[in-house]
Amino acid sequence: MTVEVPHNIEQLNTDCTCETLDIAALRQATEGVINDPAFFRELEETRPYLLAAQPLFLSPAHAEQMQMIINSIETVAGLPSYQSAVLDYAPEIAAFRPGPVGVYMGYDFHLGADGPKLIEINSNAGGALINAYLLQAQRACCNQTAASAATLFDLGALLDQFTSSFESEWRLQGRTSQLQSIAIVDQSPREQYLYPEFVLFQRMFEAHGLTALISTPDALSRRDGALWHAAQRVDLVYNRLTDFALAGPESRVLRDAYLTGEVVVTPNPRAHALFANKKNLAILTDEKVLRRWGIAEELIATLRNGIPRTELVKLGDADELWSRRNTLFFKPSSGFGGKAAYRGDKVTRKVWNEILNSDYVAQAIVPPSTRTILIDGQIQSMKVDLRNYTYSGRVQLIAARIYEGQTTNFRTPGGGFAPVFVGNGSQQPACMRAEP
Repeated sequence: MTVEVPHNIEQLNTDCTCETLDIAALRQATEGVINDPAFFRELEETRPYLLAAQPLFLSPAHAEQMQMIINSIETVAGLPSYQSAVLDYAPEIAAFRPGPVGVYMGYDFHLGADGPKLIEINSNAGGALINAYLLQAQRACCNQTAASAATLFDLGALLDQFTSSFESEWRLQGRTSQLQSIAIVDQSPREQYLYPEFVLFQRMFEAHGLTALISTPDALSRRDGALWHAAQRVDLVYNRLTDFALAGPESRVLRDAYLTGEVVVTPNPRAHALFANKKNLAILTDEKVLRRWGIAEELIATLRNGIPRTELVKLGDADELWSRRNTLFFKPSSGFGGKAAYRGDKVTRKVWNEILNSDYVAQAIVPPSTRTILIDGQIQSMKVDLRNYTYSGRVQLIAARIYEGQTTNFRTPGGGFAPVFVGNGSQQPACMRAEP
């Protein structure tokens, strides 16, 4: 399926160099939420490339196409045949089905020449709340699309929606009482690059009447049929761990509380297994398997056009894959954050041997689209990907990540999270840089 994209949208991403990020507006947006000036000082000093100064423009057609691809994946993921196939290679803990579907599923796309292409799915995608506040911290752009989007955005409604997702997870595990407490859990939280978001989540939960804390997994304990952090009982864990199967020794208490139903965990190991393992993309792009399962041809076509062909890396196919390596991107099946992922044309023989002896998939390369960025008065072109934050298949927020290099890294001057303005590109006057 080919989507017609208004020429002005592409032109905006090429020509519009307005710097719309307003740190003062960000402080105002979080007034009453973050009252510590040191928070923003630390944010600017230690994470200078977390927030991009310029937005990305997106056509409604591309936004709708991404939602359609997501819907198709969620439909297939609900089938017993699919679940049986992916759970066959998932950790044993993924067989446990407590009910929750997972908050902040992240569907990441590149904009290809013929529309959005899904490159991966993340089950604990970070950045949703940061990007919500980022949308509120935009000053007027030369294009009406951006100005309208920033003006019409309702931060309060989105925060209510976000909190409702956690309440829904609570009910999906059969809880009938009121959700009272949430622990945001990660390894060494203060050292995490997105720690500021943990603080924002804590404040969001508190603003909605919940007790909220930030914790390491080994600070949790079990007693009286419940999970605890010191003297605070924990009803629900917002899981930001990259120990997706809760297999590490520091996760033992959390794992046991999860398996006994003493606490609700979201996202949980089952959600990761059903969506985020990159081997799943090989199934979703295998038309023969999908037809055998009775999937409708229209849905198969959506998956074929929306997901780059993905295949398992097998020793028996080594020579053939090596010959095609320049067209492939190699990713560890259970990897995250672009770690140990390689463009085929950058792979050395040493790295190739490591790939062959590990658990990898090979995905057809879809080059990312680009955004023209103004840095210190100099124009340069940078790469872009799009993250759709979803709950139960419904897109709650779309954000962009602007970067240089092989993968998104938040180390690029001019890069970072960027707001996405969806519009038709109309009412576009001559573009100019916004004055501070």
